[in-house]
Amino acid sequence: MSRQDDKPVAGGRLFVVATPIGNLDDLSPRARATLAQADLIAAEDTRHSAALLRHHGIATRTVALHEHNEREAGADLVRRMQAGANIALISDAGTPLVSDPGYRLVRAARAAGVAVSPIPGACAAIAALSAAGLPSDRFVFEGFLPAKSAARRATLQTLRGETRTLIFYESSHRIVETLHDLVAEFGGEREAVVARELTKQFETVLDGTLAQLSERVGDDANQQRGEFVVLVKGTDGDDAAAVLAEGMRVYQILSAELPPSRAAKLAAEITGAPRKALYATHGREDA
Repeated sequence: MSRQDDKPVAGGRLFVVATPIGNLDDLSPRARATLAQADLIAAEDTRHSAALLRHHGIATRTVALHEHNEREAGADLVRRMQAGANIALISDAGTPLVSDPGYRLVRAARAAGVAVSPIPGACAAIAALSAAGLPSDRFVFEGFLPAKSAARRATLQTLRGETRTLIFYESSHRIVETLHDLVAEFGGEREAVVARELTKQFETVLDGTLAQLSERVGDDANQQRGEFVVLVKGTDGDDAAAVLAEGMRVYQILSAELPPSRAAKLAAEITGAPRKALYATHGREDA
C-alpha cells in the first residue's frame, strides 16, 4: 500500500478533520496543516469555529454546513471538489459525523468519486471511555437520547439487555432527567460514569452506581453545567439471560394474537430483549 501524502492534493479531496472538544491546543499538527492548506473549510458554525482558527493562525475561508442546509450546500461543495478544490469538514467540536452533521456530504462526495480522507483526533465518546474504568473491549455509542421522557424511556427499555458498555451524549438541560430515567429503566445498582466538560477547565469524571450518580448530580448545580458523556456498564451475562427469558415469555403471549415480526418487536420494546434473538428463536417456528 502506498503512503498517502498528508497534504491536500490536486484533483479535489474532502478532508474530515477532528477538532478539539475543549482545549484548543489539542488540535494535531496534521489537522492544523490540513485546515491551513485547504481551499475552503466547511464548518458546522463558522462563528464558533472562528475562535479555533484564530488561535492557530489559520486564515482559510469558511462556509456553513449544518443539519438545515447540508443537502443544498453539500451539492455545491461536491461540485467544487470535482473541479479541483480541497475542502476540510469540521464540526463545532470533536470528530465530524459523530452526533454532528456531515454524513450526507461524505456520502455525496464518495458517490461523486471524490476521495475522502479522515484526519483523526478528539472524540468525546472515546475520550470519556478511556477514562471511565468501565469495560472498553466492546461498547456501543447511542448519541443523544430523545428529548422527551416517554420516548427516552422507551429507547432505554430496548437497551436494558445490552451487554456492551453504553455511551450517551447529554446536555445540561436534560442530564438530571436522563439519569433519573436510567435509574428507572436499568436499576439503581448498575455501574456508570458521568464525564463532564472533558478537556476544559471544570472537567469532572464521576463514577458510581446510577442511583449514586443521579443523586450526586441532582444535588449539585455545578455538576449540571456543561456538556456530558454518560457511560453505563452493560448488563451481566446472567442478567442478559434473564432479560431474554422474559422477552421470550412476553413474545409467546403476544404471538398468539399478532404476526411473529410484530410480536417480536413489541416484546423487545416491553422487556429490552433483543428483537432479532426473539424472532430467530420463535419467529421461524411460527411462520
